Amino acid sequence: MTSLSSAIRRPSRLVVLLVTLLAVFVIGSSSVFAQTAPATPKGDPTGANTGAAADVIDGGGNHFVPQAPADSDDAATKKSKQEALDAYNKQAKAEPLAVKLADSVGQTQIAMNILWTLLTGFLVMFMQAGFAMVEIGFCRAKNAAHIVMTNLMIYPLGALGFWLAGFGIMFGSLAASKVGGPATLGGLATLNGPEFKLGGFGIAGWNTPFLSKNMYDVGIYTMFLFQMVFMDTTATIPTGAMAERWRFSAFLVYGLFISIIGYPIYGHLIWGGGGLACLGLDHGIGHGAVDFAGSSVVHAVGGLVSLGGVIVLGPRIGKYDKSGKPRTILAHDIPLAVLGTFILAFGWFGFNPGSTLGAVGGGNLRIAIIATNTMLASAGGAFTALAVSKLHITKKYDAGFAANGMLGGLVAVTAPCAFIDSVSAVVIGAIAGVLVVYSMVFFEKKGIDDPVGAISVHGACGIWGLLSVGIFADGKFGAGFNGVGADKYMGVAGQGVTGLLHGDFGQFEAQCIAAIVCIIWSIGTGYLFFKVLSKFMRIRVTPEQELAGLDIEEIGVPAYGDFQLTDLSPSAE
Repeated sequence: MTSLSSAIRRPSRLVVLLVTLLAVFVIGSSSVFAQTAPATPKGDPTGANTGAAADVIDGGGNHFVPQAPADSDDAATKKSKQEALDAYNKQAKAEPLAVKLADSVGQTQIAMNILWTLLTGFLVMFMQAGFAMVEIGFCRAKNAAHIVMTNLMIYPLGALGFWLAGFGIMFGSLAASKVGGPATLGGLATLNGPEFKLGGFGIAGWNTPFLSKNMYDVGIYTMFLFQMVFMDTTATIPTGAMAERWRFSAFLVYGLFISIIGYPIYGHLIWGGGGLACLGLDHGIGHGAVDFAGSSVVHAVGGLVSLGGVIVLGPRIGKYDKSGKPRTILAHDIPLAVLGTFILAFGWFGFNPGSTLGAVGGGNLRIAIIATNTMLASAGGAFTALAVSKLHITKKYDAGFAANGMLGGLVAVTAPCAFIDSVSAVVIGAIAGVLVVYSMVFFEKKGIDDPVGAISVHGACGIWGLLSVGIFADGKFGAGFNGVGADKYMGVAGQGVTGLLHGDFGQFEAQCIAAIVCIIWSIGTGYLFFKVLSKFMRIRVTPEQELAGLDIEEIGVPAYGDFQLTDLSPSAE
């Protein structure tokens, strides 16, 4: 026992020897592994190198591509291995098998793209519920039924208008354009109608209305559904900005206008193969105007059309005192507005990743980057809006500004989400959060009464998102975008969409041109439409109806029938 204790207390030669052997083993094995271990795999930001033919299996788990037998040095199994290898080579080289494989894989890929696009379209459609909640929550209880009815009816109105003519105007000539139809959906060859041009600048397309004749196609129907819910988002934005004082009949006319004219024309310029998309091909300006998922096409158009409409409509009674100073009109349900914000943020994972129009093949695995960028931008926007409102505006942790900051970050990242990394996404979202707060304050001081902040969230942040593509795009994704040859752009093969910070002023120039067009088109058409409409019908309710609330006057039923409503609005004095 004594000898054991002393052996433990004193380092023995055996212990020294074991430690020395362990050190030699560690050093030696490290050297061996350093020589034999494969290099650390590089990231695959485009998804182009992820997946291979061997990964293609059928529903039963069987490989379409015959699997080569494993090599073996075992003499006893060499003969059987060689026989298997010969059989494999013969099968793999058989032409009918190759044709069958190509057809099967091709159809499966398009089918998966269609499935993905439809599923993300369903997510975007659910955003309608989020819009309704946000708008109802930020407005007064006496108008809740009226607001929810505008959110309900814009969906069928917009769908019918887009089906009637809007889709044909926006996409009718896409496949025949220099840009071409999306390969992920098979090219949509029947979108080969004529295009109206001014001096060679494509303004609008056309094709068979009602999705009839050559438009009766699975790819076309997929494209229609996905683009219809995007249009519906644009159309919904003014229902919040113009809430609590416009007549429902005026809203109905507006629903047809925005789905047939207001949205499709600018949409054609960017997404339909029109003049802005072709700035790169025709004039060598970057990749042409790039808006991946719609910061401008969807959000800025909706927000700036709202601005034109609000200018014509005027502010709510009691919003401004006799000196013109704005007064706060309290929201009636902040928790509902916040819940709506979360639903919108959830739906955005259909909005942005879905704009790949496919989930398999080529660069479509970029959806992982797109989704994460979307999430991080929303976080950046919410945080900075909360901080700025606390420090400089309300001096409180304002839920309304935080919610709108989150939405502003989402709007801003919608255009660049596919072309940037996570750091840029956070920066873009954070700037949008600041922009939302100061934009809302600016417009309110200028007499623009927007109950929900839609003009700032969608209009201001939509333009910022469009411009941010030309600043932050890193060139890792988008080679060949808008038909600009990947082998010629910036003299670098495979170079994707690239912004100022990464060496291309031309892309920023294209984005600025698109921003100017978007602002002029959207504010101009919004103002002109409501101004002309006001000459043919009364677009605003009477002062008595507005003070009483629009639920009973226009809808015939209160939103909260069993409750005594208390109007906390400031008086008209």
